Amino acid sequence: MLGWVALLWLLEVVDVVSGHALDGLGITPREPSELVDIVPAAFLHFGFAHVAANSVPLLVLGFLAALGGLRRFAMACALIIVADGLGVWLIAPAHSNTAGASGLIFGLFGFLLVSGFVERRPLGVLVGLLIAAVWGGSILAGLAPTQTGVSWQGHLIGLVSGVVAAFLFRRPAIPMRGA
Repeated sequence: MLGWVALLWLLEVVDVVSGHALDGLGITPREPSELVDIVPAAFLHFGFAHVAANSVPLLVLGFLAALGGLRRFAMACALIIVADGLGVWLIAPAHSNTAGASGLIFGLFGFLLVSGFVERRPLGVLVGLLIAAVWGGSILAGLAPTQTGVSWQGHLIGLVSGVVAAFLFRRPAIPMRGA
């Protein structure tokens, strides 16, 4: 996860040095040519404050999600990034440009929140509850459609994608004792 976050910072440095040439790789809704930007948009940000705001949650949530297995983590991240990007492409406001790792962050939040319950793993349930206690308020605030300059659509689709990933990539449930 340190490497992933370092890549985000490096890309932002490249963006600034190039006069923000990478900003055009964000997702502009319903433009067929923009479908190729769905994956790159998850790695790009609009300024250092934007990447800074995403760094700690991505680092922590990504690390926790990766503890469940790197293959499972990679599949969950791929699903979240693609589904979130497609959803933004479909429903974000016309003439907007969406980029950033927050859709993935919301997806990892949903993934971690639900995985323990889906898999009936007490430690996973505890992790999900702790994640909800620490970041739940921020997640709810990020879903509010009243914030300007924030893609609540990307946040919502990321969250839903993470919940779906928890079901699709669940590990076998731990059998209950005495059952």
